[in-house]
Amino acid sequence: MKNRWDAVPAVGIDFGTTNSSVALVRDDAQVELVRFPARDGETLSSRSVLYLEKIKEASGVRRTHSWTGPSAIEHYLDAEEKGRLIQSLKSYLPSRTLTGTGIFGRQYKFEDLVGRILSDLREQAERQFGQPIRHAMVGRPVKFVGAETEEDDAFAEQRLRAAFTQAGFESVELELEPVAAAYSYQATLDHDELILIGDFGGGTSDFSLLRVGPGVRRTSETQQVLGNSGVRLAGDSFDARIVRKLVSPALGSDSYARSMNKILPAVPAWIYANLERWHYLSFLRTHEVTEILRSARLRALEPEKIKALSTLIEEDLGYQLHRAVQKVKFELSHAESAEFHFRDGSMDLQIPVTRTEFEGWIAEELRAIESSIDSLLESSGVSAGDIDRVFLTGGSSFVPAVRQIFVKRFGEKRIRSGNEFTSVAHGLALRAQESLHAR
Repeated sequence: MKNRWDAVPAVGIDFGTTNSSVALVRDDAQVELVRFPARDGETLSSRSVLYLEKIKEASGVRRTHSWTGPSAIEHYLDAEEKGRLIQSLKSYLPSRTLTGTGIFGRQYKFEDLVGRILSDLREQAERQFGQPIRHAMVGRPVKFVGAETEEDDAFAEQRLRAAFTQAGFESVELELEPVAAAYSYQATLDHDELILIGDFGGGTSDFSLLRVGPGVRRTSETQQVLGNSGVRLAGDSFDARIVRKLVSPALGSDSYARSMNKILPAVPAWIYANLERWHYLSFLRTHEVTEILRSARLRALEPEKIKALSTLIEEDLGYQLHRAVQKVKFELSHAESAEFHFRDGSMDLQIPVTRTEFEGWIAEELRAIESSIDSLLESSGVSAGDIDRVFLTGGSSFVPAVRQIFVKRFGEKRIRSGNEFTSVAHGLALRAQESLHAR
């Protein structure tokens, strides 16, 4: 009699720059996504973050504890004395110079840090599915962020495999993320199509041309994928623009101060650059920065703005700030105007913003996306009219200006959307099931 623990489950894992998700194909062919517990309710995607903190135990000894996903964010926000928060590790996979880092006097290998996140993904899946997870179909981008050569890309893939081994996996198969997204879409088809996949992640936007459908023979990746391209920007870039153009001016980035009968910028630009990635804000809680802002406030022509910046830093409100940024970005995807409202601690900012303004701020990113799509069509020898469907996935695909790029080229009727965070994991699970059946 076959023991259920001996069965190899069809599991797909989407380890993302910002969010990660896991899916499994059940015996009834239904795909089930892993649910991650959080204070405000369960979520189908887990933040790809790792938080380490020194905690004094009952014995008086201070030991390092670590958390990932929603728990990492919660412990980071609760901590009076912040520990070390690490995110966007996927972006550093191709970096040969980043082999590890020292944290609280201990040296950690890069693969150990990534593996810690992956281990928690595996353990949560095991708890929910009731069986050990040792094999998985894992997504990878068309080209890893920061990979300048094919050797860099191969190096990143090798490190990703090593991190999965570190996390307790015995074997992994890799599949391109846009191909996985195609599998998710393909499950709805009863005919063959030539499709364009637009996969918008936190750090990259990938575009691929594929033939999919029940009649397509998938004997090799090269037969299925006609071409691909991508740009090293996505949702994080849009968030950074909102901070730079909308929030930072309200905190004095455009303000001036009197110094020796001269009018100069009130605060150094590098301080505002740290606002664009929320976890960098903690690095500004230093005596040096406190003194810079104290002096700036005394000389500033708009001291109230410098005071607001000081409050943001002193109360370490970076995470809350970026949640407000994402909220207004979401609202601008559904309305022509919105109000950026950030009220937390003693901070209270209310700033109106229009969709037109936002689209102007991200114009450079939009041009890069357009260029990448046009380059893909040209290099593949495919015209816009040849495309049967365009399948968009990822949070930024809901930004109207991004969607309009595809509407302009392919028409509204040919565009389909998938779940912004879980389409890739869903497709990877289906791809895993196909791979198992082929053995």
